[in-house]
Amino acid sequence: MEAGSYGLHIHVVSGRNRIKCETKIAMEIVPIEFDEAAAFVKRWHRHHKPPTGHKYSIGCAVDGVIVGIVMVGRPVARRLQDGWTLEVNRLATDGTKNACSMLYAAAWRAAKAMGYRRLITYILDTEPGTSLKAAGWKEIGRAGGLSWNVPSRPRVDKCPSQMKIRFEVRDEIFV
Repeated sequence: MEAGSYGLHIHVVSGRNRIKCETKIAMEIVPIEFDEAAAFVKRWHRHHKPPTGHKYSIGCAVDGVIVGIVMVGRPVARRLQDGWTLEVNRLATDGTKNACSMLYAAAWRAAKAMGYRRLITYILDTEPGTSLKAAGWKEIGRAGGLSWNVPSRPRVDKCPSQMKIRFEVRDEIFV
C-alpha cells in the first residue's frame, strides 16, 4: 500500500543528524450540490448557518472526501447587486491546510468564467484574511457588521455583532 495512492506524497529530506519528513496532501476541486454544501456548513462553520440559496457551490476534496466548500451567491447588500458582482456567502473547511485559499481561487475562476467582473466576501475583523490574500484578493476596508436590530424594525441577531472586513477580487479589464 503506497501513500501516493491515497493522495499523499511523502518526501524524506536527510540533514545533518536528522531526517525530516514532509507530507503533502493532494487536494482537488470537485463539484458539489447545494444540499451537500449546506450540510457541510452546518457541521463545520464557526458562526453562521447555511445560506438559503446560491448561484453555485464548489467543493475541495482529499481522496474523494470533502474537506471544504465555498458557496457563492448574489451580494447580500442591495447596493452591490449590480449584475456583475457575486459574493462568497460561506466558506467552510475541516481545517485542511490550504483548502481555504484553493476554494477562494476556484470561486473566482468560476465567477469569471460565468462573466462576472467582481467577487466579494466579508470576514470578521478578528480574522487575519491570510487565505484571501494568498488567493490574490485585496482588502477593501471595514464594513458594517453591527446589529441590524433597531426600534423601527426589531430583529434577532443570528451572527456575531462585530465589524467585518470586506475583500474583493475583480477583473482588472473593467476597473
